Amino acid sequence: MMRGLKDKVAIVAGGGRGIGAATAMRLADEGAIVVIGDINEQWAADSAQAIVDRGGRAVGVHLDGTSAASQAAIVAAAQGRFGGLDIFHSNLAGGTEGDVDALNCPEEVFDRSVAINLKSHFLATQAALPALIERGGGAMIYTSSGAASGASPWQVAYPMTKNGIHALARHVASKWGKEGVRANVICPGLIMTEAVAQHLSDDQVRDMRRRTPSARLGEPGDIAAAVAFLASDDGAYVNGQVWHVNGGTQMRD
Repeated sequence: MMRGLKDKVAIVAGGGRGIGAATAMRLADEGAIVVIGDINEQWAADSAQAIVDRGGRAVGVHLDGTSAASQAAIVAAAQGRFGGLDIFHSNLAGGTEGDVDALNCPEEVFDRSVAINLKSHFLATQAALPALIERGGGAMIYTSSGAASGASPWQVAYPMTKNGIHALARHVASKWGKEGVRANVICPGLIMTEAVAQHLSDDQVRDMRRRTPSARLGEPGDIAAAVAFLASDDGAYVNGQVWHVNGGTQMRD
């Protein structure tokens, strides 16, 4: 068990499926109270119910991460139902359809990627920071991607926007660290979520396994474990960092 997560109030944005759902479950297993937000409210409700069925505490709500009002509403829900906010895991991504190289990415596709993959994290920060500061500090944890630092000849907007999250986290860490706020980023490699698995052929899976230095491919629980550490008292001295959780597919300082 991680130290200091029992009875903490956590929001997991994008917690209806995949990495977000695994993270919500892990935080609940560690004793946290979890508010799960997702654009698909039914997914959020189902994720929360799975936690409740295991004896944990969670609720699911609708969240449109690109809306300042919706981000404010999920923070208000955490404060109103559970008395405050200690952890915000901003785990939103998408909008990659039509995102190709810099000469062939339509402007509307680029704008959509900015809204989902960058603006949503900015709005989450604006909504969550006052609540964290009021609480005496807490953790902002952002999901980025290995695409931010790896060469991506097949897409341009997604890696550009993901890089912006790193600057945001470092800004938050340096500006509000003295007030007890720590902000960190996790860059997953290939994680075998339901959505990823259904789009990969057996040959692609074998190829990825061959090219990954670790003995297996990544699972949602690998990211959830990293989030739980960064949210806990065990991670209290980690601030302003970008962690790559990828089985060694990118080896970086």
